[in-house]
Amino acid sequence: MPDMKKMLIVLCLSSVLQAGAQKIAGSDMQLLKQTEDSLAVLCKKMIRDDNPSKRFEADSLFTRTLVRALRIPNSFWYNFDSVITVSQLYAPDSSFRIFTWQYQKDEDYFRQRGAIQMNTQDGSLKLIPLLDGSDFTATPTDSIRTGRNWIGAIYYGEILENTYNNQKYYTLFGYDDNNISSTKKWLEVLHFDEAGNPQFGGRFFDYKDDSLKAPQPAYRFCLEYKKDGRARMVYDAEMNMIIFDHLVSEANDQSKKFTLIPDGDYEGFKWTNGKWVHVNKIFDQQLEDGQAPMPEPLKDDAGNNNEQKLQQQSEKNRAKKKPKGQGF
Repeated sequence: MPDMKKMLIVLCLSSVLQAGAQKIAGSDMQLLKQTEDSLAVLCKKMIRDDNPSKRFEADSLFTRTLVRALRIPNSFWYNFDSVITVSQLYAPDSSFRIFTWQYQKDEDYFRQRGAIQMNTQDGSLKLIPLLDGSDFTATPTDSIRTGRNWIGAIYYGEILENTYNNQKYYTLFGYDDNNISSTKKWLEVLHFDEAGNPQFGGRFFDYKDDSLKAPQPAYRFCLEYKKDGRARMVYDAEMNMIIFDHLVSEANDQSKKFTLIPDGDYEGFKWTNGKWVHVNKIFDQQLEDGQAPMPEPLKDDAGNNNEQKLQQQSEKNRAKKKPKGQGF
């Protein structure tokens, strides 16, 4: 049933976008298509060019060209399908869409760019730039943020929409290459204040403090792990939950985020009374009696990780119960 509901939402959104595209005048549609061709070239260059200065130049030109395109009346309804290295996500209620992408200077320096385009009644442009403030904070989970000091991420998958006390909240899944040693994934809850300004974060994540998670109060949720560790964080429509990999340290030191890898188990969050409430053992709670997997011990008698069993169990559990949904 949840899959059917999700499919209906996707079809409804697609129909809305197709109907909205009919608002674009023929001459404007042609101009948008021409501009999209230019953006498609620039977006590849700003990711793939071997020269960092050329990537930066392409990034700057891409931004200016995108803004010019979005100034075209009713551009909100135009989907830049060929701009493949830039994430474009529409809110389920079509109230806004968000663009995010990444600039890489070298293998240890990644910064995200972004903008929110609001859906306006007259088709004019209301664009809110997102400026990555990651360089200016040691504790990115510590506060509500605006577009001017946004914690950068490339948003992926789908935007989740929930309502609580007549306020809409949009949950975003974010990916950040971070640095040479570790990768980050983010859960970010976005809402808009009475003036229509974006507010990123808040007291939306209810979990007990542990050595892997940011201490409470945490205004956004971060999953940081070993570079190329392939940890997943996705929304599962069948369970109506956010699911993410449980991590363990290869070095038996959970404070070293760059040593964390999935162990084959999963945790999650379920939206309850205006918060994402932590679920510690997903499949212990979701599977029927007798169906729960019985993992082999992952530590020896001295409490050290058994690397061979750790890898075997991870692969086994992934094959049996890999969560559904999109994601990096």
